[in-house]
Amino acid sequence: MRRLAIPLALMLATTGIGLPAQAADKVKRTAQCQGDWIPGTPTADDVMRGEISLVGQPAHKLGKKIDWAASPYRNRSWEFVFHSLRWVGTLVVAYENTGEDRYLKRAEEITRDWVASNPQGGRGTRPYVWKDHPTSLRTQALVCLSMHVKDGWLRGSLNDHAKLLSDPALYKKGHNHGIDQDIALMAIGCRLDRRDWTSLATRRLTGTVKLDVDSQGALMEQAPRYAVYVYGRLQVAMTNMRECGRKVPGEISRRAEAMKSFVAHSTEPSGYMVPIGDGSAETEPRMETGTPKETVKVYNAGYVYGRTDWTKEAAYYSMRFGPGTKFHGHEDHLGLTYYASGRDILVDTGFHSYEKSAYRYWTMSPEAHNIPIVVGERFRPRTATKLSKKKYAKGRQTFHATDRAYGVSRTRALFVNHGEDVMAVRDTAGGGREVRSLWRFDPSLRVISNQGGRVVLGDGKFRVTLVQLSGCKPIGGQKVERGGRRGWVSPTYLSKQPTNLVVSPTAKELVTVIVPETDSPEVSCSGGKIKVNGVSVAF
Repeated sequence: MRRLAIPLALMLATTGIGLPAQAADKVKRTAQCQGDWIPGTPTADDVMRGEISLVGQPAHKLGKKIDWAASPYRNRSWEFVFHSLRWVGTLVVAYENTGEDRYLKRAEEITRDWVASNPQGGRGTRPYVWKDHPTSLRTQALVCLSMHVKDGWLRGSLNDHAKLLSDPALYKKGHNHGIDQDIALMAIGCRLDRRDWTSLATRRLTGTVKLDVDSQGALMEQAPRYAVYVYGRLQVAMTNMRECGRKVPGEISRRAEAMKSFVAHSTEPSGYMVPIGDGSAETEPRMETGTPKETVKVYNAGYVYGRTDWTKEAAYYSMRFGPGTKFHGHEDHLGLTYYASGRDILVDTGFHSYEKSAYRYWTMSPEAHNIPIVVGERFRPRTATKLSKKKYAKGRQTFHATDRAYGVSRTRALFVNHGEDVMAVRDTAGGGREVRSLWRFDPSLRVISNQGGRVVLGDGKFRVTLVQLSGCKPIGGQKVERGGRRGWVSPTYLSKQPTNLVVSPTAKELVTVIVPETDSPEVSCSGGKIKVNGVSVAF
């Protein structure tokens, strides 16, 4: 069974700390400390023992005197979470929940040392410490601590954080980091009774949400799993506004509500989100989305989603188009995924990490996705793709998308049939150029045979067949790469797993047919009309 595998730097979870019956009588529990803002690991007792495990890495021994320059795994996400101090916040929450002074004493000791050791612009302060996201996330821990520690050094640090968060040069408008900055500024402004800060946070958040979430509820950061994070953070932002006596702008609440449908459509029947952009293949939304009425949905932000129904047994597919790459997007336009017969068939490479490695940058490249390549032409990054045709009924759908990502027109026509599950794709390029297509199959599928323009893959008794045609005739010469330069996927954070990539031969017109549940589909073509197991393909 797949499990949630996302860096803790990016997703929030519950504390998991229990509440003894007598705790409420000893220490006041505060809204600033309670809630779901603290990661599930490390626990307060882990921190007290001096061992913290962040973003899935092994436990790091802190020692009594903490080395704030530590980077034991040379991992950017680890460094950011380390300096977010949210793990210190677990101690304050434990103090509120148990009434034990030792937790608060250690939290104050660690935080005071951090403030003294990491002045903004200080010689020994690492540059990333005061970047926008660690600064934003750290604020919650500081505000929480300030509910029980009233010293001037802490108030001064809150002021320093607010001044930096207010700086327009640091603000990440139209991005989830900007949302976190506004939440942080609102929290400090409300705590220190600074209406100018709370007003600024409200104004900025409204503008950022309008840029980051469109009117359909689609997240514009080009990685659907971030919609779960943004939705959760908007719930926090709206709650904090109300508790601070601020009215929640309607534009924020409406778009946040619309995101639930986007998350639902972005989720496969398996319950895991389709791994588009910086998205793990093992991301479960874990939020209430409801069941949309539509089974096929086109989002202007660049997503085509379709399924047979909303049961776990449904077939499902996705197709990418839309604006050029930004934020958490990959060069995946015209890319497809396909889920049928209760399993992944065509998969995206997924998300490895934010490390500055050759492999990370490769996962973002066109060849890491199920796309058509124009032979002999140079790829042009950040090219927009237009959806030029959409025609769909309950049992079948057709879409055309086109761009000039290789300097000439590149067009993909997609046909999907349900009931008798069939996916058919036609790829062409302008000026008589030849195209080649890439098809990345789930790692569980192994090559059974490869001959005569047909590649059969299987797992146990399950079979799926890829058939390729050109000019109505079968075209052979498919190559299969497993591992090597391109045959890889990253289903979980920091993982790299070999899989089978089917590389087509080149042709001026290339038709690819994917048929689940068989190793011998009946495919015929006459007069340009294709039939698959009796199903007429209509491009």
